[in-house]
Amino acid sequence: MADNKKIALLIDAENVSPKYIKIIFDEMSKYGVVTIKRIYGDWTNNSNASWKAQIAENALVTIQQFQNTNNKNSSDSALIIDAMDILYSKDVDCFCIVSSDSDFTRLITRLREDGKTVYGMGEKKSPKSIINSCDKFIYLDVNEKKEPKSGKKTTSKSTHRHINLLDEIGQEKIDALVAAVSENEEDWVNLADVGNRMTKLFPDFDQRNYGFKKFSDLIKALDIFEVKVEQVNESGAKTYMLKIKNGRN
Repeated sequence: MADNKKIALLIDAENVSPKYIKIIFDEMSKYGVVTIKRIYGDWTNNSNASWKAQIAENALVTIQQFQNTNNKNSSDSALIIDAMDILYSKDVDCFCIVSSDSDFTRLITRLREDGKTVYGMGEKKSPKSIINSCDKFIYLDVNEKKEPKSGKKTTSKSTHRHINLLDEIGQEKIDALVAAVSENEEDWVNLADVGNRMTKLFPDFDQRNYGFKKFSDLIKALDIFEVKVEQVNESGAKTYMLKIKNGRN
């Protein structure tokens, strides 16, 4: 459940489509309350006209930045200056930078150096530099296209599905998952702790990128770990525990 952390949402309109606006606000509602909502672009340019309805509906504050250089994103400098101003003069806990532009990498690093949590949002084309600079990075186009699968379907042990899933996730992340479980001194490891470690290692790690609604569904589908429910609280939320299956290094 989201807490009451205050979030500054800064959107690079020239680098993000307005069709993602619902995803942006839905995601941020999980982490806190958006208290600053600003969107940057050259609003004299007809290419940004598609944002008009979303700006009004979502009470976004538009920041005008004229495009003075051909083929250069005009909103970069305005967004960066505003972010630093907010850092020093406003009461916020987190920033959300919505862009696939690597030019914001240093800004994000600087915000985190001051102890702020930074969420990034962009498309799969986003360069590794901006992804890895964030605390968490969310792919807008993946969440738009894929419908999460039900737990029943995702726990299928089909060999074809299993091999494809391993390839899709990649060996580096699979190795990190195994290490997060096997390196623990206890036989059983809390699923939430494993998820937190994976996000720290890979800010773009998210079960939804692979078509799963829940992290537990992804873990079950991998068929690498034994999974058990440790407890269920009064609200019905389950605590999952993991350990490496016998016979696997």
